[in-house]
Amino acid sequence: MTNPVLAVPATEKPRWLRDLRRFLPLKPQFVVSGNVRDHQLSDVTPGASVPVSLTAALRSELREAGFAVVLYFDPVTGFRPLLAPGEEPQAALNAMAALGLQTDTQGHAPAGIELLAMTLARNAGRSGEPLALLIDFASRLIIRNDALSAAEHQAFMQALVASHVARSRPFGTPPRPFFNSVVWVVDKEGDLPDWFLIDNPRIRHIPIGKPDNLARGVLARVLLRSLAGHADACADKKEAAVGAFVDGTDGMLLVDMSAIAQLARSEGIGFSAIGDAVRRYKVGVSEDPWRRIDRTKVRNGTATLQARVKGQDHAVTHMLDIVKRAVTGVGAPRRGSRPRGVAFLAGPTGVGKTELAKALTSLLFGDETAYIRFDMSEFSAEHSDQRLIGAPPGYVGYDVGGELTNAIRERPFSVVLFDEIEKAHPRILDKFLQVLDDGVLTSGRGDRVYFSEAFIIFTSNLGIYRLEADGSRVANVTAEDAFFDVQSKVRAEIDRHFKLVLNRPEILNRIGDNVLVFDFIRPDIAELIFEGQVDDVLRGIASDQGIAVTITDDARAALRQACLSDLSNGGRGIRNKVESGLISPLARALFDRDAAPGDAFSVTALHVHPEGGTVIELTRSGMPS
Repeated sequence: MTNPVLAVPATEKPRWLRDLRRFLPLKPQFVVSGNVRDHQLSDVTPGASVPVSLTAALRSELREAGFAVVLYFDPVTGFRPLLAPGEEPQAALNAMAALGLQTDTQGHAPAGIELLAMTLARNAGRSGEPLALLIDFASRLIIRNDALSAAEHQAFMQALVASHVARSRPFGTPPRPFFNSVVWVVDKEGDLPDWFLIDNPRIRHIPIGKPDNLARGVLARVLLRSLAGHADACADKKEAAVGAFVDGTDGMLLVDMSAIAQLARSEGIGFSAIGDAVRRYKVGVSEDPWRRIDRTKVRNGTATLQARVKGQDHAVTHMLDIVKRAVTGVGAPRRGSRPRGVAFLAGPTGVGKTELAKALTSLLFGDETAYIRFDMSEFSAEHSDQRLIGAPPGYVGYDVGGELTNAIRERPFSVVLFDEIEKAHPRILDKFLQVLDDGVLTSGRGDRVYFSEAFIIFTSNLGIYRLEADGSRVANVTAEDAFFDVQSKVRAEIDRHFKLVLNRPEILNRIGDNVLVFDFIRPDIAELIFEGQVDDVLRGIASDQGIAVTITDDARAALRQACLSDLSNGGRGIRNKVESGLISPLARALFDRDAAPGDAFSVTALHVHPEGGTVIELTRSGMPS
């Protein structure tokens, strides 16, 4: 199907078509595989390229090469002629009759693998004008490649023999060598029996790759002409729209581009807003959600994040810079479906890495639970990547889908946290590389899931410890080190791990300078964390239970000493000690006193026993004013 109005200046034929044309005089059979269900750009009219189906592109090329008749076969409809526009079918019908094919009133002959086998044998030795047979959906001719039925085995044995007995003969003026060619169209080369293909010098494999930027640019110019506002726009705006269309569809197929243009026409999207149509096609979002983010909240986000993540001001500032780039689009343009932003948070345990991800989610969405978190320690097995993207067909869990692909399909606009990335199996890292590079994953069910609206955060403890030559694990940095030394040592160890241990330096290359190293919790910051957690506990009791609790200075000092004596586990360790030193004994004491809403108490003393456990002295006070 072509539209001369949308034609554009012709470009060089695709490589696969040139390869086919070159080997037509040399090989009797061809296997075409790969991107076979996509549109193909074909020079079907003088000086113009238009998008056509693979079948139309093959028919055009074979007729241009000199084949008098081109026949088509698929396992459902059987045989039929492939005719050029306006071509009379009689020559093709005569050729089909000569092959023993009985046609109906529409010129179709029945399907069936036995009839196909007979036709292949007759076609190989046929004389007269050259004939080409296109066998489409050949991957579905057999049920199991490793267990052929008798009919399937016989058919491909006939095809194998036909490939070897076929001889070229001269035809045309001046005479040129021609085979009666057979073109098998398959999803992948391995769909046909190995003994038919491997080491068979009479068959040429021709792979069709995904469209490159040049092909997408040609089609973009074709499709944009049909959108509102294109005819009256200046050349610069037209080229800008072409560039946006090509960049936004990086890694996508030409048939996807045609669908995007149809979506734009049906929803009244002008050519200059083609990026919105691409977004709607990928993730179903009508508008760019990042542009709807309250910029005032982001502008004032420093104080908001620092209130939750204390002592990591440098990380907060850097993270907000990444968010502002995602919101404004300033910087290098995002190619294709790459994520809106990516950050790698490294540092000791309990210093606020996960908390920063939660706080950022709360800032953007107003709900910190809206982030998608994956604990990568659960994905350390070799085949755990199937949990993320889904098991392939025929395996247990195929119908469930992947945890990651399902989550992104449901919530494409999200913060995705991959916690403790160093614990994931290296096969998982290859999936992350695909996400960072292309912004797309193909699920086990074959669905393409786009990460173009996601913000990706990795956390890691890499660099805090290092392995010695004898395999022992020693501290690489300590709380006694200055932050500059912590930062440089941790980054050096991360580089070494990805480059030398995992042999995947390209992952760090995709992350770039967005590796944020967190500092240890220093004593002054620990004081702030402690005071904030204690105050949060008391406010929670007052708001949830209606019970007012205060702590005297002496009791608070004793609790502070117990909670801050060891900072090796960071803020999480402080939280644990507040729980064991205040929350648990306070709950026990309030329970024993039958505390009820409206009561007021004061913690007057706190005793920490050396063997463990804390006892508090609780005094009932008067009703607060």
